[in-house]
Amino acid sequence: MGRCRMNQGWVYRDRIPAAAVGQTLLDYYAQRYQHSSRAEWQQRIELGQVMVDEGLGRAEQPLQAGQQLAYHRPPWQEPAVPLEFAVLYEDDDFLAIAKPSGLPVLPGGGFLEHTLLHQLRQRYDDPHLSPVHRLGRGTSGVMLWARSPLAKSELSRQMRRSTYKTSPDETSSETAPAEALRKTYRALVGPGELPDRLLMTTPIGPVPYPQLGTVHAATPTGKPARSAARVVSRCDAHTLLDVTIFTGRPHQIRIHLAAAGYPLLHDPLYAPGGQPYPVTDAPGAVPVPGDCGYWLHAHRLQLHHPRTRSPLNIVASPPPPLQSPAERVESNQT
Repeated sequence: MGRCRMNQGWVYRDRIPAAAVGQTLLDYYAQRYQHSSRAEWQQRIELGQVMVDEGLGRAEQPLQAGQQLAYHRPPWQEPAVPLEFAVLYEDDDFLAIAKPSGLPVLPGGGFLEHTLLHQLRQRYDDPHLSPVHRLGRGTSGVMLWARSPLAKSELSRQMRRSTYKTSPDETSSETAPAEALRKTYRALVGPGELPDRLLMTTPIGPVPYPQLGTVHAATPTGKPARSAARVVSRCDAHTLLDVTIFTGRPHQIRIHLAAAGYPLLHDPLYAPGGQPYPVTDAPGAVPVPGDCGYWLHAHRLQLHHPRTRSPLNIVASPPPPLQSPAERVESNQT
């Protein structure tokens, strides 16, 4: 787990857009970053932690278009998370990492050094490492990181080519265009009458949400999204699925399965229907997308090497709760 020490602090920068002209500095932060209360932002400004164009900010200072804001957050102790990860593939162009559940990919939400980005740059001393795609904090499994401009460009192109239209009755990915990157996840939902194969096309987009402003969820005004689920095994307690995604919307699998009436087991955020659970007034009771507890694993990535064009099939073994009966037998024999 993560080390119990203070990080180095961070500077969060903003540039004032035309829509915020005339707002006070305090109003800007209190309305834009609702994870902290108005009183907390007032205190930070009074302590000299917020700069406006390199000068100390004042709470009632009216803002002008183009001004540069900088919030200097002092060092803090980050939540403990698993920092160990396996390297599934490595060459001069890219890495394939088996990310553990609970480890954030990028800084945010109280995490800075306890992120996969920071840990990779520490190990490889490579400031050019960049993610080709994202995985949620609670999601484990295969994740690609570019090490060269060629890999960043080519793998992103393959990712775009994986987004294609399927016929209404199609639930497989057998007709993917050449050199498309194919992503298959392992997911755990509750028991029920989920069909053996299910195509999910619920649009996904931002909806209003307390403290965060918005979160992504099922909404008629969202962007098109497409996922195909296949039942791997069933038992009285749960159903194990393989899910292939043809678009890359935020939290797509969580939202699509919830919209179909089968949210991920123990998902703290998405209720049946694909919307967030109703928020209560209890302190600390507002779930956020980074909360863990659900079971979702990026099991398999099929791609073509960005330089040689040779096909690659990269697999991250699922954790025990996401293994099929046959996989559990095989795991016990090895």
